Amino acid sequence: MASIKITLLGHASFRLEPDSGEVVYFDPWLDENPVCSLGVADVEAADLVIATHGHNDHIGDSFAICRKTGATFAGNYELCLTAEKNGLELGLRAKPFNPGGTIEAAGVRVTATQAFHSLSMSPNQSLGATPEDEYFRPDGAVCGIVMGFKNGTTVYNTSDTTVFSDMQLISQMYGPQVAIMPVGGLYTMGIREAARAASLIRPDIVIPCHYGEPQGQPADIDALSNAVEFLSPNTQVVKLDPDGSVTYTTSSYSVDY
Repeated sequence: MASIKITLLGHASFRLEPDSGEVVYFDPWLDENPVCSLGVADVEAADLVIATHGHNDHIGDSFAICRKTGATFAGNYELCLTAEKNGLELGLRAKPFNPGGTIEAAGVRVTATQAFHSLSMSPNQSLGATPEDEYFRPDGAVCGIVMGFKNGTTVYNTSDTTVFSDMQLISQMYGPQVAIMPVGGLYTMGIREAARAASLIRPDIVIPCHYGEPQGQPADIDALSNAVEFLSPNTQVVKLDPDGSVTYTTSSYSVDY
């Protein structure tokens, strides 16, 4: 049976390791992340790095990991222009796409979906010299991401967003077994919205992220679990602490602490 191990590195940063052998880092904010024990220096291998948008807590250390490991970077077109400035050749080491587009990289089929969130590039990542007022430059789009792995497993990371009705369409088109979504309720959807999102997507498991006291975004995950149980009885909420992993195996899972 196909399986995938998903590790919450901290905040909204993940490592995905399907049994087909790929290593994928998703929105890897490591070195400056107050709840992440892993640093760039600790990353030994990566095949693909995906970033959903240009805020530091998502683009984070993406380019540094790619340079260190030889991984391919995937993100929207503007992020890939920035990646090229960071030494990753556009079209070769930096694979651009936008919502509605699909690329294949490192054996993973990656599709960008819409998401609703502020558009910006954090100043330290932006092209050229940082402006004096350090305004956030537009980065083009915030993308949700659907990852289709060779072993048949599909994971949908909504990225930073609120709930929207087309999540049901995304579910119908791609059939994700696993959904990852923010629940902090300040810069993204909260518990109420995330529960409704789960009912639209209807995956086997939901992994909440982008919340916690260190970020000033506490969230009641027990309340989320109760709401999801009511709205989508076949979906289970899997709470992970930083460094915690869940292994999903074709309609089943086990949590490693």
